[in-house]
Amino acid sequence: MLVLTTPTIEGKKINEYYGLVNGESLLGANVYKDMFSGVRDVVGGRTSAYEEELKKAREVALESMKEKAADKGANAVIGTRLAYHNLGGTMGNTIMVTVFGTAVSYEE
Repeated sequence: MLVLTTPTIEGKKINEYYGLVNGESLLGANVYKDMFSGVRDVVGGRTSAYEEELKKAREVALESMKEKAADKGANAVIGTRLAYHNLGGTMGNTIMVTVFGTAVSYEE
């Protein structure tokens, strides 16, 4: 499944637009507690364990979006956007990763 941030696929003809598809993933508060209690895994001023958890959450959201696109018959998602939201409040320090774009089919 091709996933692009651009609104077109350069050099390819889009045959059909299937509409908006999305994916979400949550990174729970317990991850923060686990990462910051005890020894911190800091490399060059960056917390690599936290980055790894964010990467996993992003991959889950992307896979969810791709599955929804494939279910509609698409072979690509264009205009893809990715966002991170701190839910706070009763959700504690939960971060939600959202990704969305337009499912399309194009001539390969």
